[in-house]
Amino acid sequence: MPVSQGRDTTPRPRRAAPPAAYAALHQGFGWQVPTHFNMAQACSQRWVALPDATKRIAVRAYSTGAESTFYTYFELQAQANRLSNVLRTLGVQRGDRVGIVLPQRFETAVAYMAVLQLGAVAMPLSMLFGPEALQFRLHDSEAVVAIGDASALDALNTVRDDCPLLRTVIGVGTPGTADVHWADVLAQAPASFTPVDTLAEEPAVLIYTSGTTGNPKGALIPHRALIGNLSGFVASQNWFGFDGKKNATSKAVFWSPADWAWTGGLMDALLPTLYFGRPIVAYSGRFSPQTALELMRDCGVTHTFLFPTALKAMMKAYPGTKGKTVRQQFQLQLDAIMSAGEAVGDAVFGYCATQLGVPPNEMFGQTEMNYIVGNCNLRYPSKPGSMGMGYPGHRVAVIDDEGKECAVGVPGDVALHRLDVHGQPDPIFFLGYWKNPAATAAKFTGDWCRTGDLAVRDADGYLWYQGRSDDVFKAAGYRIGPGEIENCLVKHPAVINAAVVPKPDAERGALVKAYVVIAPDFIAACAGNTGATAQLHAKLTAELQAHVKGQLAPYEYPKEIEFVDALPMTTTGKVQRRVLRLQEEARYAAARR
Repeated sequence: MPVSQGRDTTPRPRRAAPPAAYAALHQGFGWQVPTHFNMAQACSQRWVALPDATKRIAVRAYSTGAESTFYTYFELQAQANRLSNVLRTLGVQRGDRVGIVLPQRFETAVAYMAVLQLGAVAMPLSMLFGPEALQFRLHDSEAVVAIGDASALDALNTVRDDCPLLRTVIGVGTPGTADVHWADVLAQAPASFTPVDTLAEEPAVLIYTSGTTGNPKGALIPHRALIGNLSGFVASQNWFGFDGKKNATSKAVFWSPADWAWTGGLMDALLPTLYFGRPIVAYSGRFSPQTALELMRDCGVTHTFLFPTALKAMMKAYPGTKGKTVRQQFQLQLDAIMSAGEAVGDAVFGYCATQLGVPPNEMFGQTEMNYIVGNCNLRYPSKPGSMGMGYPGHRVAVIDDEGKECAVGVPGDVALHRLDVHGQPDPIFFLGYWKNPAATAAKFTGDWCRTGDLAVRDADGYLWYQGRSDDVFKAAGYRIGPGEIENCLVKHPAVINAAVVPKPDAERGALVKAYVVIAPDFIAACAGNTGATAQLHAKLTAELQAHVKGQLAPYEYPKEIEFVDALPMTTTGKVQRRVLRLQEEARYAAARR
């Protein structure tokens, strides 16, 4: 195993170790990164070589407690081999990009394993993406094949003409308008395949991340990044995988509602769970507190990643009954809860500790370098509201504009050094932004890679989040880049300019709000008529919201739209989103007085 941390067989303490233990844990850790490494080999193929491969569960496709389908690692590898052979027949070569538009299901795990062991690059695409979002990513990445769920086929076919390099669409599930159908082609393909012997440095995954201006950027992730990810995953999940059990009867079971098309679902859930040869639960239904608790009960989930918004919903729906906690009520077996996306807060922290029986481990990271900061209540105590400290091995600091480390209590940019605490290259880093070397260079100040998130460090080394240094924000756990939404809004004939900012919200942390300047032709029709103007604004609000929903993802549409005569601009013609953000914060503060 390419992680040097030894197997932990010591009894699990009732309380976290004192803070002094953190230094020894952090400094004593180091990665072992081989020259050749492939994510699929580590996550699937190596488990097939063990005697229990036909019994070791890889994926449990959950419907209800009585309706689950179990898939073993043997089945996962056999199906991946078949799909790799199909992709090779379709002309997919080493380094080619393959889009994957699938929800949480067994076939999704198969798709990733097949693409990765072929030496190609997997490109996760959310089921929530509309045609415009899909078109940009498929075209920009020069993807040659897309694998889509039946419900995604219409959107994929809509953009085919704008993606000339997209040769083939493979349909999964109910037959639809795909070039080939998953079940048909896999049934005819051989179940044996010789994986490509990739270098650890070769690209494995291309994930597009939202930016502040313009279109999203594609972060190119190498195979070695999974190795770099593991120390944070293990720590945030209270030593997941190191329970002293190598066989298929190990009780560790993972589930998260996080979409496997996002970094949080792919790199924080699916791949690391498979890396440790444990079962992961796949559920593609809509999240609800009741469903989440019943699923965790029915599947015996021991480890999970839940967004703060999900935990808040659970807290409101199931606060606990007199004399019985939620853990007792649902017979939960949770050993760890990781949470990320926004601050958990004292109330949710307390709810997890008292009602779910496990204090949450907050985590912080980015697509470009994931799992770099966080907590591990098993080994060092959390401070509710804190981001935590750098995970074992990573050299994390708060730096100023010149790249110098800030003093205690002084705000700065959270950054990760290219070299780990031992002076060796940190394997977690991305390779760079796809076809965008300028953006890649701008991410770094010397050897420090900036996250764009501001924090202060306290005297104990814990980081405390202060906000974004740019205009990207998070709403209900989703990372929102205003540029893509603004581009979409401006394409509507009634809009000549738009700016998107977060509006503070007590429940979700923030809502997506758009300030919109209407084209003169539309305004002229209502000149001097207050009633007509109000009607126009109401009509346009509904139209623009539907417009964004239809082209991007549902969580990106502006929940509120304010029509203005002009947007605040710099002398060079750039929209001053910061002015609008501060205006929203001031309004929110005034309303709470």
